Amino acid sequence: MNLKNILLTAGFSAVLFSCATVPLTGRKQFNAVSDAEVNQSAAQSYTQLLSDPKTTVIRNGNDAQRVKNIGFRLSTAIERYLKDNGYGNQYNFQWEFNLIQSKEVNAWCMPGGKVAVYSGILPVTQTDAGLATVLAHEIGHAIAHHAAERISQQMVAQSVGGLLGSGANNNSSSVINQLYGIGTPLVLLGYSRNQESEADRLGLTFMAMAGYDPNEALSFWQRMMKQNQGNSMPAFLSDHPSDAQRIADIRARIPEAMKYYKP
Repeated sequence: MNLKNILLTAGFSAVLFSCATVPLTGRKQFNAVSDAEVNQSAAQSYTQLLSDPKTTVIRNGNDAQRVKNIGFRLSTAIERYLKDNGYGNQYNFQWEFNLIQSKEVNAWCMPGGKVAVYSGILPVTQTDAGLATVLAHEIGHAIAHHAAERISQQMVAQSVGGLLGSGANNNSSSVINQLYGIGTPLVLLGYSRNQESEADRLGLTFMAMAGYDPNEALSFWQRMMKQNQGNSMPAFLSDHPSDAQRIADIRARIPEAMKYYKP
């Protein structure tokens, strides 16, 4: 069997035995790593970040409590939806929501439900619904297993490299450690534009499930677009669609999300 056939066979086998479905969107995705592997490594890196002397975690005050309260409200609604729709056994998230002192306009959710909000984004979120927009979007990445999907893609790329004679050492642990490894700086994945759009769609619905008006997402992104004018793109928007395109897409998705909205 020639190299081309070997790669085609390997790729077909991987897709056949590692195909998952994203909740709500129904998109099929290739996933070659287990949730347990990714979640454990992410949790370790999250703990490492919070304990780093250079990291200032804001544990008291109204803003810190808002992050936790809104996070709890979202995670409770999301878990209820997943359980009611047959996805409950596919997720074992151990949720954590922390506010970190930083001028950076950023927020993220690691696999397994480990969430960080940087204080620099709060002047843009302004309201509870604005903060819910950000948190729901980032949680959307985790629920859609976007990190595992990117890790899987890297594993395939490394495998192909090894078959072509690169000599790369490929296994799931090595790839995960490159992204969330202990003893290395925290590396946040740059998601593709398609994944970003999917996280927007999930986020709109998740915030609606938690009782936040999805229309408020438009207000947040309009503020973000104004914030970005004349400035370099913040980390929160790296590898993302343009603000104008995102706003247009969100506006088109609001009717879908409103079906889940109960004030």
